[in-house]
Amino acid sequence: MRRHILLTIAFRGSAYHGFQVQSNAKTVAQTLQDALEKLLGVREEIKGCSRTDSGVHAVAYTVSFFTDANIPCIKLPLALNAHLPADIRVCSAREVPEEFHARYSAKSKTYLYRILNSPIESPFEAGLSWRINAPLDADAMQKAAAALVGQHDFASFMSAGSTIEQQGGSTVRTVTECAVTRHGDEIRILITADGYLYNMVRIIAGTLAEVGAGRLSATALPGIVAACDRSTAGPTAPAKGLFLYRVEYDAKALGDE
Repeated sequence: MRRHILLTIAFRGSAYHGFQVQSNAKTVAQTLQDALEKLLGVREEIKGCSRTDSGVHAVAYTVSFFTDANIPCIKLPLALNAHLPADIRVCSAREVPEEFHARYSAKSKTYLYRILNSPIESPFEAGLSWRINAPLDADAMQKAAAALVGQHDFASFMSAGSTIEQQGGSTVRTVTECAVTRHGDEIRILITADGYLYNMVRIIAGTLAEVGAGRLSATALPGIVAACDRSTAGPTAPAKGLFLYRVEYDAKALGDE
């Protein structure tokens, strides 16, 4: 009997050119398919919850595939991890309905952006955060971030060169959470939305960093949103500080009701 399996995986993206398979570069999807083929004897097609850029990481990325194999879901993570490199781990596996889609069934995705606010690089943080030397005002960053919550046109936070057509015909997205917190030398930006434009989170992070550094007012964000102009927002933060943190599905999509 053909089964539809949903995996939750974590990966450090430093060595990979994003998730999606590419013909001339190593990706997370290709590496996961290699492991599945070694375990199942068949190279299954997989569906990921999101595209990720080169160097982006994931705490809980979701990917689904169909299989005729009868390996119990409880055993799949350890079995697959035996064929995966140490920077990719399968955390859990479950069956989902046939019509489930890892990307299109998601009701929201949460991203975490990490800034190391220190003049000294940590040997444990290299490749996992954006280090900024100068002190940042996290409270001002939080005040600015609050203006992004709600349904807005986020064209100002879309990479130049992207087209509206590539974004599904609209640059309007709904952000339900945009929070900035400081934990010692680490500043965390957590954003939850129903969808994202290309580099949206990294541009938001870069803009909030400008606020934290005092180069941009905390009250400037509504005007930047209203401008719908990429040149009004801050720089695009480096990929290495970005993590796909959580993907949420409703119970019906997962087959739990």
